[in-house]
Amino acid sequence: MRIGVLGAGAVGGLIAALLDRAGHDVEVTARGEQLAAILGGGIRLDGGFGEHRARVRAGERLTERPDIAFLTTKAQDAADAIEPNAHLLDGVPVVIVQNGLGGLDVAHGLLPRSPLLGALALFAVSYLEPGRVTVTAALPTIIGAGPTCTRERLDEIVAAIGPAVPLEVTDDIVGAQWTKLLINHVNAMPAITGLSVQETIRDRRLRRIITASMRETSRIARAAGARFAPMQGTPGWLAGLIAVLPLWAAQIIPLVINRRLGHVPNPGSTLQSIRRGRLTEIDYLNGATVRIAAERGLTAPVNAALVALVHEVEETGAFIPPAEVARRVPLR
Repeated sequence: MRIGVLGAGAVGGLIAALLDRAGHDVEVTARGEQLAAILGGGIRLDGGFGEHRARVRAGERLTERPDIAFLTTKAQDAADAIEPNAHLLDGVPVVIVQNGLGGLDVAHGLLPRSPLLGALALFAVSYLEPGRVTVTAALPTIIGAGPTCTRERLDEIVAAIGPAVPLEVTDDIVGAQWTKLLINHVNAMPAITGLSVQETIRDRRLRRIITASMRETSRIARAAGARFAPMQGTPGWLAGLIAVLPLWAAQIIPLVINRRLGHVPNPGSTLQSIRRGRLTEIDYLNGATVRIAAERGLTAPVNAALVALVHEVEETGAFIPPAEVARRVPLR
């Protein structure tokens, strides 16, 4: 099949490499050093999903209409990635692989005739040099039907790409996005401190703040009438239960995440953006909690403080020591 991947960074590069290895005809979009590296030597994959060098077609825009497309940019870049390719994607099934909330709505507004699928990457992948992606935790991708996508079309797409990309199907992609949003709250602290996800969770001061941000999001989700879907053996009700657990008990959630990540240091996607000098997607992660709270006349002070600290690091380029983070983030 002809596969288009919009945004061949960490997630997009991995998906492109896996599909190329399975024999699909893959074309990707990229920019700058990443585009030059792919044109010169392809995408080098190593780590948990094995090794492969994918010699894929690449450019700043797609040149052919794909049979299936993947949107794998950061959430803030979604519209800019879709718009120049919209004429080729009109009516084409598009898999939106993004963290945070609202990605399906943005894509549906620009591609109203395309069957859209939501996807959540549970694998951990690092992209710290152009042209290379390294998998540090080989976990599956959650996928589900979004706007204008029937269950039959979902099943067809899963059958086409499933042998290459490990998938788990959900009947509630929006609920799964809420659960993933909660899990992705481990991403802010590495971006603030420069430490790996595992290091921030092992630090008792930082773990309390991470847990408090999750508990705050669970409470805001409850106020918004949102639901949490089960994911990777974690029942949705547990994500909702964090809202009422005391802080000491709720810390079991980041500790479980830490165990699943394994021993290879995982920088998290937000820290990887910082290290590449790129703006992060923090406004679509912890910032989503702040926005949804404000829409309902509520506050989310822990998440607001974390968002502000990530933006400070973006602007100054200087990481903040854990003791200073603990001093500046209010816990109640």
